[in-house]
Amino acid sequence: MSGHNKWSTIKHKKGREDAKRGKIFTKIIREITVSAREGGGDPDGNPRLRSAVQAAKAANMPADNIKRAIQRGTGELPGVTYEEVFYEGYGPGGAAVMLQVLTDNRNRTTPEVRHLFSKNGGNLGETGCVSWLFARKGLLLVPNNKEFGEEELMDFALEAGAEDLDVDDPDFYRVTTSADELHQVKDALEAKGITVEAAQIDMQPSTSTALEGKRAQQMLRLMDAFDDHDDVQNIWSNFDIGDDAILE
Repeated sequence: MSGHNKWSTIKHKKGREDAKRGKIFTKIIREITVSAREGGGDPDGNPRLRSAVQAAKAANMPADNIKRAIQRGTGELPGVTYEEVFYEGYGPGGAAVMLQVLTDNRNRTTPEVRHLFSKNGGNLGETGCVSWLFARKGLLLVPNNKEFGEEELMDFALEAGAEDLDVDDPDFYRVTTSADELHQVKDALEAKGITVEAAQIDMQPSTSTALEGKRAQQMLRLMDAFDDHDDVQNIWSNFDIGDDAILE
């Protein structure tokens, strides 16, 4: 896979079997709270909150947890104030890495992020060092369950306003949209009876960095280390590795 953030698909596959549900809930609750604080507590009028609420429901989060997270964001309930920070750097082999972080203490999080980069063959860079490589897009993952053929699904997606459909993963079709039309396309596909397993904002790279062998394994360990960090909400990278490296 090249020309998109491969980690988004890898992480989703891993998430299907992830036993650390408490950690997943923690990250989603932070995202709901910050989204409600910045854009209001109505998901219909706040696309970022709508995405977070959908992720919570997909993870089987209780409705009361979702409601309380929104109320903490809108100030109806007391709660911790999180700051959104973006970190940029390089992984093994020079692959570009961007992180979206929600933290209640930047002075704690920054050295922790720097340490994870250096421990796993990368380095934390300056703001702007790799962000120019990425474009903000919407991403839908549609299970490749043979209910719809590639050509038929492509027609449906383009008619709904999608920009592209990618089929180079055996388990999923990847439907790319503009960031603003993510939910419009999702709703249109679901109205056709098409299952959408994930809908999210994605940072898609304009170029890719091919990694093999040791560097590919180092890159996956770096991604796992960031994914395991409580403060890291999203990870984007332009690495390109073979499926055999993922299975090692």
